[in-house]
Amino acid sequence: MTLQLSEKAKELIPKARIVSLTAWENSHSPAEIQLIQAADDTGRYLTDEDLQQLNSSEPTLINTVKFLRDNATDIVSEAREQVLAAYPNIFEPGGELYPPARAEACWRDFWHFLRCITYGIAGNIPEFTSEEGLHNMNLLYQELGVPLPAMVLGLSGIKAASLKRCDADNAAKLAPYFDHLIAKMSQFS
Repeated sequence: MTLQLSEKAKELIPKARIVSLTAWENSHSPAEIQLIQAADDTGRYLTDEDLQQLNSSEPTLINTVKFLRDNATDIVSEAREQVLAAYPNIFEPGGELYPPARAEACWRDFWHFLRCITYGIAGNIPEFTSEEGLHNMNLLYQELGVPLPAMVLGLSGIKAASLKRCDADNAAKLAPYFDHLIAKMSQFS
């Protein structure tokens, strides 16, 4: 089953881009910015080859990005389970994530949230978001009736699942990247 999207939703989807590379201009080469932009444009995590080309980034952050990317499925699954535990009826008939195609779209968003966070980490830029993109995402979520408390809980679950896989020092360094997106999405109406 596929979701039937309104024309307004179809218009908002390409505008609901989380990442802004404007802050990168002072610390990264145009080639590095283009590399991240290309990955974001295609909705993919950075490859090992991509990460090797980020000469301006710290090696420990690059290794963390690889680790999060390689564990994304487990991280997202853990966050999903947290949402389902808190909202057990959310994907059943009458629930906010019913029918199953609607739930799958939200789980994909979790995957994309982690992907976008890894871009911020790769660039060592905790405030990696686009105000305009987030505004459009807020409008899109309103249009689609996305359950915001569940999405914010899922994003918090992504943070918890990611950080528990890191040592304490690394977890403390990574927390601001997750907290930034959580704070921004918590402001959605």
